[in-house]
Amino acid sequence: MSHPDHTLTSKRIPERDMYFTSDSLLPENQQPLMITVAPFGAQWLPADYTQDIAVSWKDQVQKAVDCYNAGATVLHVRVRDPQTGHISKSFAEYCDFIGMLRHAVPRMILQLGGSISLAPESEEQADWQGYDTRHLLTEIEPRPDQVTIALGTTQMNPLSLTTPDDVQGTRFADPVIRNEYQNMIVDAAPAFYIEHLKRLRAHGIQPYFATAHIHHLEEIEHLIRTGVYMGPVNHTLTAIGGSGFCGRNPFDFFEYLRRSPDGSVMTMESIWRTVAPFAAMAIALGVHIRCGIEDNLWNRKGERMSSAQQVDQIVRLAKELKRAVATGDNARELSKLGVWYNSAEETLDALGLPPNRKDGQLGFVVKETDGKLRGATAGSDGHALAEQIGAASARSGAEG
Repeated sequence: MSHPDHTLTSKRIPERDMYFTSDSLLPENQQPLMITVAPFGAQWLPADYTQDIAVSWKDQVQKAVDCYNAGATVLHVRVRDPQTGHISKSFAEYCDFIGMLRHAVPRMILQLGGSISLAPESEEQADWQGYDTRHLLTEIEPRPDQVTIALGTTQMNPLSLTTPDDVQGTRFADPVIRNEYQNMIVDAAPAFYIEHLKRLRAHGIQPYFATAHIHHLEEIEHLIRTGVYMGPVNHTLTAIGGSGFCGRNPFDFFEYLRRSPDGSVMTMESIWRTVAPFAAMAIALGVHIRCGIEDNLWNRKGERMSSAQQVDQIVRLAKELKRAVATGDNARELSKLGVWYNSAEETLDALGLPPNRKDGQLGFVVKETDGKLRGATAGSDGHALAEQIGAASARSGAEG
């Protein structure tokens, strides 16, 4: 299956795009836009959105195909049991579904949600699966391309950014369900994620870092500097609110982007009807975006919007800003699937981060230079003088 050519084609994929120079906002200098779609909606049951929640295997696969044809190149995978309509907890069904997707959308990046299930019954406590169960995701065959991984146990409460209008006609209108979700805990202590990173590498699956705030970037860097993780950094800022996650303040997004390693690949994720505004900002700034009914159900207030329609909306925004939309091959190259590094220093260099401090080294740690101080060019009332520019150039050439 060929991916549709939605906008411009990109001749070159830059390695590092998060250090902003004077030409960083020009679309021809930006990476092709990767659109991640989450169309399976782990928190929903079929009655919540009968027009867009796929239940049969055929319909679930078709949902992926529709989103790919609309322009998405990364598929956030959940597996729904066709017999019950609930998110599956069957290892065999995960293996079978990944196999179906490999056949139907072979160029799409298959990103498996690392929490397995977030849709409890009303009488059950909302919780993540145990560590042993979650480690089993590394053994799925055929292998997914990525498995999302959380760093640090924290509260996950999207209801802080949820209004009655957002959940109209869904199970979240039930106060019992809301109570379960607002008390949800993301259980991801170092005992989990350090072991999980080892197993993912052993099975050749790329970890995809699902972060909640800037301090998770600090933990990723710590894991790299200590040699625990040695590979590309693909990450999503999951801005869904509550006391454990950042919310909708765009300056949180801007600061997270500023603090992201230059060689990493960042995606922005919001919730409900702010998915589209953050998509517009992400497109303009040269980063990537996620959408789908797992994040949002609405186009405008009171008007539902399917996952494929959300992808199509983002493609239209990209077209207006003249930013290329990634093909499946673009997305795989950008994500560096199959790439691993062999040392902390190699990983730091690939991400554009300073090397580790050497024993006895004082001061700020920076990349090595030749140490030469270049002479300043003199000028008159703010304008350089032509003869002095020439002289400065000649001196620079002699020093080199």
